[in-house]
Amino acid sequence: MAAQSGTGAPTGGEAEGTDEVADLFRTLGRQIKVARERAGLSQKELGERIGYGEETISSVERARRTPQPELLVAVDRLLDCGGLLASAAEDVERAKTRRRVRHPEWFRDYARLEAEAVELRYFANQAVPGLFQTQEYARAVFTSRQPFFDEETIEERVVARMARQDLMTRWPTPTVSAVVQESILRQPFGGPAVQRGQLEQLLRIGRLRHIELQVMPTASEDHAGMGGPFTLLTPKGRPQVAYLEVQHFSRVVTDPEEVRVLAAKHGSIRGQALTPRESSRLLEKMLGDL
Repeated sequence: MAAQSGTGAPTGGEAEGTDEVADLFRTLGRQIKVARERAGLSQKELGERIGYGEETISSVERARRTPQPELLVAVDRLLDCGGLLASAAEDVERAKTRRRVRHPEWFRDYARLEAEAVELRYFANQAVPGLFQTQEYARAVFTSRQPFFDEETIEERVVARMARQDLMTRWPTPTVSAVVQESILRQPFGGPAVQRGQLEQLLRIGRLRHIELQVMPTASEDHAGMGGPFTLLTPKGRPQVAYLEVQHFSRVVTDPEEVRVLAAKHGSIRGQALTPRESSRLLEKMLGDL
């Protein structure tokens, strides 16, 4: 398939977001947090009691993920909120419609495939993969983009990126394997506070059962990923495809032989990187050094 001009599929997309929708999600997140703390529960404990992961609860409270109606109802019942949260379910459904991601034409094929993904594999040596980014990191990415985006476009792109992260917490969840270059993590992109938040986010993500996060150390003498970043994606019931991007040009790769070569390369990269456990220890050390 020929190259297509774009702004980065695994890390991009456009949305019809509104301030009202963002305000609603922030308000609901705060209400959940207040009710949880009043009950003396941690995010992990609340998640365990209603069938969600700690990362999902954290993300909803911080308005980084859409508060799904089912979650609102479950929290309302467990924490005896008197219908306050459950009554907002219809508002959330309407807000989700208004916030629907509208992808540019060049991205639509990939977006459809990603929505059906049962497996995702990443190698990233330029930026943290979009599905792992914090809101602050994503905003820094779009703010630094050249040619520059206006403020409205930046906010739309951030909303779109955060909305796409629902893929990581849906059920059934896709299996995810990611290798991230150490140099990306050491760069204070967006400032020290953004860097710290992103490292903390990666530590949380690395603890999820369906995600294996590895770091490719700068000191490694072997490196099969010098050709640049790429994504491998397996849609449900369909063959694996690959995605390549450089300088705002993107390409979805469907040729079986090309995909096979990239899959083999990803296997080599994983073997050369730190193990998930070693990677977590490195992330913890980097946080301690900040």
